[in-house]
Amino acid sequence: MNADAAERVRETTDAIYRGESRRVFATLVRLLGDFDLAEEALHDAFRAALEQWPRDGVPANPRAWLVSAGRFKAIDGVRRRARFDAIEDVAEQVEAIVDDAPLPGDNENIEDDRLRLVFTCCHPALSPDAQVALTLREVCGLTTEEIAQAFLSAAPTLAQRIVRAKAKIRDARIPYQVPAPDELTERLDSVLRVVYLVFNEGYSASSGPSLTRVGLSGEAIRLGRLLVELLPEPEAIGLLALMLLQESRRAARTSPAGELVLLGDQDRSLWNRAQIAEGSALVEKALASRRFGSYALQAAIAAVHADALTTDATDWSEIVGLYDVLLRADPSPVVELNRAVAVAMRDGPAAGLMLIDAILARGDLQDYHLAHAARADLCRRLGKAAEARVSYLGTKGRCVAPAGQVVDFGRPRSTIRCKQPVPGLLDLRERGSSCNPTDATDLSSRSADEVPVPDLRRKNDGAYAGARRGEALRGVPRVHRSDK
Repeated sequence: MNADAAERVRETTDAIYRGESRRVFATLVRLLGDFDLAEEALHDAFRAALEQWPRDGVPANPRAWLVSAGRFKAIDGVRRRARFDAIEDVAEQVEAIVDDAPLPGDNENIEDDRLRLVFTCCHPALSPDAQVALTLREVCGLTTEEIAQAFLSAAPTLAQRIVRAKAKIRDARIPYQVPAPDELTERLDSVLRVVYLVFNEGYSASSGPSLTRVGLSGEAIRLGRLLVELLPEPEAIGLLALMLLQESRRAARTSPAGELVLLGDQDRSLWNRAQIAEGSALVEKALASRRFGSYALQAAIAAVHADALTTDATDWSEIVGLYDVLLRADPSPVVELNRAVAVAMRDGPAAGLMLIDAILARGDLQDYHLAHAARADLCRRLGKAAEARVSYLGTKGRCVAPAGQVVDFGRPRSTIRCKQPVPGLLDLRERGSSCNPTDATDLSSRSADEVPVPDLRRKNDGAYAGARRGEALRGVPRVHRSDK
């Protein structure tokens, strides 16, 4: 093979590594039963490929070749160590695992292995921090340094977290498998929660000098696509839709100076229409399943905002109706607050203020800065300057600003940020809550004006999309909610 051909093979090998390495790794974990052994085998397999493929050519099935090479490299390595470490039984155990486990013969086996990897990394026996770190490392293939940089953590600390998570999987004998059907809903909820946590940290960073971290949001969307590809459940589809619709506004969410630009002030010409179209189509698909939950409903709300070319054109009646359904599916004070703001936009600030005051009077959301900020803004719109000032002052101590920025609590649209990424309608960053469809609420009694159906003839604007969402909700006998 001449030099040019060898270079092309090396480029092909690099491309295969980028596109297939995590698939190969997932299968090696199943075959070898150990994360570290599988990682070592993966690198050994690609080293062998770089040596042999320029000479012999790229095999017809590179993925199967790499799995086979990695498997045998692992067995040889364990055997060599067994001679010195007196662990012959370990070598025999690995050989037994390999002999009994089928090699990947088709895409279905490979995708099953990828699902196993996702569910193992997000196992509820692991801490949430460990789930996130392990998922980014093993499923997405990010390096420890990349993950540490994304979360502004020290690399050694992050590395130890991953080591402990792997040890927990090994010592607790956490099975490397897709959950049984009776466990799948609960376990999928855990996976979706991890994905959305990663997205939220990228969409609105909880610390550091930048308001957003595009790399983390991108990885979360990639994970969301993987889940929809492998397990197209309505809530997985809904979460992907929600992330795409939120991500579509990234270019408009920050000013050239790096300050947060809230939804009503954003230049909507900067919104990514391709992501909006994809997200809206996924919303319709999730709602049409009649088994949707919190993520799909939050995505539907985001889609209503995306349909509107201006803030004034927003269909606030549809948003209120969707929040009514969301409150039944996944009730929480934050959802109530978001609904109250939508009511204020539909019926006027006095109506919204009455609802927010009721929430705060119960003692809910006293430490949530957006509740006080929303109340202050409604008071300002009603001309109640003194009450507005008290509410703005009530946000003090509950928020932090990006480094180098000044928090002005006297402005209705201050560039403030929660200490933890907690969503609110003011920035349309809905809460990624548990969406375990184990209970149901009857929607058959919903009145027509709760989820209005606009004129179906207007098929070229947001009204048509609203009609599709309304039709999906109308007559749905059950909406799932999580147990709290």
